[in-house]
Amino acid sequence: MPQQPEVLALLALELFQHSRAATRLDAAGDLVLLEDQDRSLWNADAIAEASRMLAAAERTLQHLGTPPGPYLLQAEIAAEHATAPTAAATNFARITTLYTHLSQVAPSPIVDLNRAIAVAFSEGPDAGLALLDTLNLDAQLGEYHLLHATRADLLRRAGRPTDALPHYRRALELAPSDPERRFLQSRIDQGLYSNPSPGSE
Repeated sequence: MPQQPEVLALLALELFQHSRAATRLDAAGDLVLLEDQDRSLWNADAIAEASRMLAAAERTLQHLGTPPGPYLLQAEIAAEHATAPTAAATNFARITTLYTHLSQVAPSPIVDLNRAIAVAFSEGPDAGLALLDTLNLDAQLGEYHLLHATRADLLRRAGRPTDALPHYRRALELAPSDPERRFLQSRIDQGLYSNPSPGSE
C-alpha cells in the first residue's frame, strides 16, 4: 500500500502544503497571500521530502503504466508553487495544464475555479474572467466566498476597481474567518486602485 502512487502522492501533497504553514499569517494574525509570503521561511526539508515522494510516485506510475490520479495531479500542482524560486517564476502554464487534467479525472467546481485562476496568471486576468463566465460557477458556488473574492481580484488586476467592489463586499459577507474578513476589508478600504501584474502571484 505505501508504494501505491496515490498514497505517495497524498503524502507529498500534505508535505508541500505543510511547508508553507508558518507564513500564511503574519505576526498580527493577518492573511499573507502566497505571492507575498517569505519563501526563505518555507520548510525546505519538507519540500525536499515531498519532492522525493512525488518523484517516487511518478516512477511507480510509469512502471505500472497507469494514468495519474487526483492526488498525484494535486501534488504536482503544489510542487510547482513550492519549488518556484519566486512568485513571478511560478509556471502557471503548466499549472493550468495540470488543472485541466484534474478536471477530467476528478471534476468539481472548486477545480474549475482554480483552473480559471491559473489561466488568469498564465494568460492575464481577462482570460481568467472569461473562463469564469463560461463555467457557470455561481449556480454551484454562489455561497462560496472565494469565488467572489477571485472574481473581485481578477477585476482589480484587470484595472476595473469599480466592478470589483461589489464582489469584494459579497466575499466579505461570506468569509468564514477573521483573517480573511480583515484582508477583504483592507482591499475595500484601499480603494482597489493598485493593479499588480498577474505574473507576480
